Amino acid sequence: MVRAYTDEPVPRETVERVVATVRRAPSGGYSQGQRLVVVTGAETRRRIAELAGEPEYVAAGFEPWVSRAPVHVVVCTREEDYHERYRQPDKLRDGGEIEWPVPYWYVDAGAALMLLLLAAIDEGLGAGVFGVLAPEVPKLKELLGIPADVHFVGIVTLGHAAADPRRSEGSSRLTQARKPLESLVRWERWGG
Repeated sequence: MVRAYTDEPVPRETVERVVATVRRAPSGGYSQGQRLVVVTGAETRRRIAELAGEPEYVAAGFEPWVSRAPVHVVVCTREEDYHERYRQPDKLRDGGEIEWPVPYWYVDAGAALMLLLLAAIDEGLGAGVFGVLAPEVPKLKELLGIPADVHFVGIVTLGHAAADPRRSEGSSRLTQARKPLESLVRWERWGG
């Protein structure tokens, strides 16, 4: 995760290759509910950074990495795409839509977000992820013209990584140990 960017712009063709990866993202029933808004305008990026709380981050002595990232990719999902798909004859169960065990529209959006991060690396870019707290989401959606039926998930920053002398400060990696693999992965059954 990159928290410092150079001023070097990212060519549009490069951004297009990165965002095109979402077409290959997993998608329950091939519902394809992922939606992206690519933001490159400096003023809009600055406003997004404000909504994400960057002024408080800067007041704590850190660099304003969100507003400096030359590209923001706002990851969203449209739940209704999944319901529309699962109301089609080939997906009906006992004549109706399935009962969703988890909201796969968010699962798939998370997978799309991860593909953006990996594609950025493949392009030689740095990338980071940040969110906007719930009270600010309506303001973000209004700023970007995101329709009411499209849900905000998170934002990926893209750009050329810069040296970050304070990288380790405030990093959860340094204050929270990695959990042992055996606490995260079970084999064959939960209880062994």
